[in-house]
Amino acid sequence: MAEKKELLFDQFPPVSTQEWKAKVEADLKGAPFDKKLVWRTNEGFNLQPMYRAEDIADLKTTDSLPGEFPYVRGTRTDNDWYVRQEIIADTAAEANTKALDVLGKGITSLGFKVKEATAEELTVLLAGVDVASVELNFTTCPKKALVFAKVLVDYLKANGLEKVFKGSIDFNPFKKALKHGTEFPGDIAAMGVELLDIVKEVPGLKVLSVNSDMLSNAGAYITQELGYALAWGASWLTLLTDKGAEAAEVARRIKFNMGVSSNYFMELAKFRAARMLWAQIVKLYGVADDDCKQYVHATTSRFNQTIYDAHVNLLRSQTECMSAVLAGVDSVTVTPFDTPYQTPDDFSERIARNQQFLLKEESHLDKVVDPAGGSYYVEVLTASIAAEAWKLFIDVEDRGGFLACVNDGSVQAAVRESSEKRHTDVARRKEILLGTNQYPNINEMAAEKIRTTGCSCGCHHGDDEPKGQGLPTARAASDFEALRLATEAASNRPKVFMLTIGNLAMRLARAQFSTNFFGCAGYEIIDNLGFDTVEQGIDAAMEKGADVVVLCSSDDEYATLAPEAFKYLDGRAQFVVAGAPACMEELQAAGITNFVHVRCNVLDTLRQFNELLLK
Repeated sequence: MAEKKELLFDQFPPVSTQEWKAKVEADLKGAPFDKKLVWRTNEGFNLQPMYRAEDIADLKTTDSLPGEFPYVRGTRTDNDWYVRQEIIADTAAEANTKALDVLGKGITSLGFKVKEATAEELTVLLAGVDVASVELNFTTCPKKALVFAKVLVDYLKANGLEKVFKGSIDFNPFKKALKHGTEFPGDIAAMGVELLDIVKEVPGLKVLSVNSDMLSNAGAYITQELGYALAWGASWLTLLTDKGAEAAEVARRIKFNMGVSSNYFMELAKFRAARMLWAQIVKLYGVADDDCKQYVHATTSRFNQTIYDAHVNLLRSQTECMSAVLAGVDSVTVTPFDTPYQTPDDFSERIARNQQFLLKEESHLDKVVDPAGGSYYVEVLTASIAAEAWKLFIDVEDRGGFLACVNDGSVQAAVRESSEKRHTDVARRKEILLGTNQYPNINEMAAEKIRTTGCSCGCHHGDDEPKGQGLPTARAASDFEALRLATEAASNRPKVFMLTIGNLAMRLARAQFSTNFFGCAGYEIIDNLGFDTVEQGIDAAMEKGADVVVLCSSDDEYATLAPEAFKYLDGRAQFVVAGAPACMEELQAAGITNFVHVRCNVLDTLRQFNELLLK
């Protein structure tokens, strides 16, 4: 009999969570563990700094395999996904030309915006397209959806393609109410049932949309998007089964179009939780497990895209796309990086395609199913997000369902509240947008490159659209961008002079902080190596024509240096102290009113300076 080999870890005694925590608390030197290391998320639950096997021991989500109910690990046994591109064109002929071009460059899914729901337009649109080998998705006005569905089905049947077609029609009668607070004028349930009847001979055509990406792009938190998405999907089931439709048929026709933000692990967990919860909702209607699968298309965020330092949008969308594909979504659209300021051009669309090809062809993420499965952190995140989203789902159901909550404006109001909170967090730098509210490219000018603030669908709606009672449209960066555009439009660009003096480490750190702070408004920054006296520094600032002089030193030295500098400057420029020193009250008593520090509302402070400095 072979002798049992001793494993490496068998040589060490097991370490309990309590022992780990005791060691951490000792290193914290008395600081409270929960206050220092436990993170309270915006989604309503706490995250620990470490997780162990015991944290997932009781989770049922770890028991299934990919392709098994309740599909937390995916609805398939592979991870191949459709690479989708939205085709933006003025005419059907132009759209066709562009579609054929990108199909030759690796795209496997197309998104078309249909303007005229006619057989002639569809024939031109799909000329030369191998319908059997590509996913086709159509967006049209909800009122035209039924007419277009008939046209599409007739086209497919005439060409013998009804059994091989894969794709969707974006029938979203909730859109008008969500965007503008105005109810859809038709009978949604009756239209939905009629639509199902029209497409019954095309099994691969999904026609009931859940467009929760609208909520994500409006600033909703992750659990909000998921909770409302589940309620939206459930409303389709309720409305149509009440009209006599079969639950399994309704479930098969629903497509979830979800957003994905830069919160990497939480977004990954969101999609896993979505599949699990949706499967259990559908199962309550008495359908087979296979019909409980959720079909999900993910679109990278527009809410966190920026006009300034726009190439950082590539980093955001790359991690967003990675979250989605690792979570096992069915298709992905990467929003081109230049979407906030122009209709995407050939270059940005090519880069957006290549971002997915990089993950598929070079990173081989299509070869690994649910790589996060079993991760203590991701499994706990999945369960936590599911629990919070379920609470919201139940609340919506108790208040009459998603349609009722959209019509009474409560969904829009909740998302507006979240959006306002996120804008405030961006203003205070609690939520970071690299290149916008932290580490801006100070000398970049962007006004001339702005062609439109529309979205990648080409409909040219944007930040200037009236909000009314609908979802907000302003991106997270829009307030800071307004500041910088005002600076660009002014006849004078304010100059901010760093008066660095005293303690070397502190003056360098505070000069860097202040450079980032005032750079967010697009001001010209004049940094310095240091001065021996405040008089020397003030004289140099006046020689440079400074509009703002920022004293950068240590807290101990401010008590002496700040009053001296303020008195010598004598109102010739705005005087600012970098930091919040213990002597702040004494300095304020001496007439010094401007302080910049980490607790400042950066946006409000810079708005005040704009009012003082811009002409």
